Amino acid sequence: MLNKTQIRTVLDTLEEMYPDAECELTHDNAFELLIAVVLSAQATDALVNKVTPDLFNKYKTPEDYHEVSLEQLQDDIRRIGLYRNKAKNIKKLSHDLIMKHNSQVPNDYEDLINLAGVGRKTANVVMSVAYGMPAIAVDTHVERVSKRLGLCKWKDSVLEVEKTLMRKLPEDSWSDTHHRMIFFGRYHCKAKTPNCPACPLLDLCREGQKRIKKL
Repeated sequence: MLNKTQIRTVLDTLEEMYPDAECELTHDNAFELLIAVVLSAQATDALVNKVTPDLFNKYKTPEDYHEVSLEQLQDDIRRIGLYRNKAKNIKKLSHDLIMKHNSQVPNDYEDLINLAGVGRKTANVVMSVAYGMPAIAVDTHVERVSKRLGLCKWKDSVLEVEKTLMRKLPEDSWSDTHHRMIFFGRYHCKAKTPNCPACPLLDLCREGQKRIKKL
């Protein structure tokens, strides 16, 4: 596990590598972001971004999604994995937004996770990106990078990773670090082909050092 000095080095290095890292899901408001994040579960942002321009042009409010037939909505998002279940969740969360939140996306964490299809990751993304509140959303990239670098334990659950990062990282860095870790995992420390030989964090990375020895 990394000490405070090493963690600071990780944060500074990620900032140098990806100073402008931000959410790559296409959206113009909190509601579009919520829909996009729900669609992104077990799907790439790139694929979601191919579907959402037409989707967001067609449906602009919770009422629009609530009124469209389930079959039509499924067809609209058919290219995205788990589209049947996601269409059901989108219609249900739209209904809940209308009935419970005056058709507005709540800026309260508990309210968000009570929406259909919205888990901790989705709620944290919305809180951070849409409302500028400190949050760490643990997706597959954040989990992988955290464990490879030794910020967390290999056996940690996603929830344990989130809690550990919140405890170890300065709160004012949570949101930026979340995006930088995603970029680092997406473009450098990839799941199957991490660029260990050119990694500026190799000296701190237990996984990277093991991989280098095998080359």
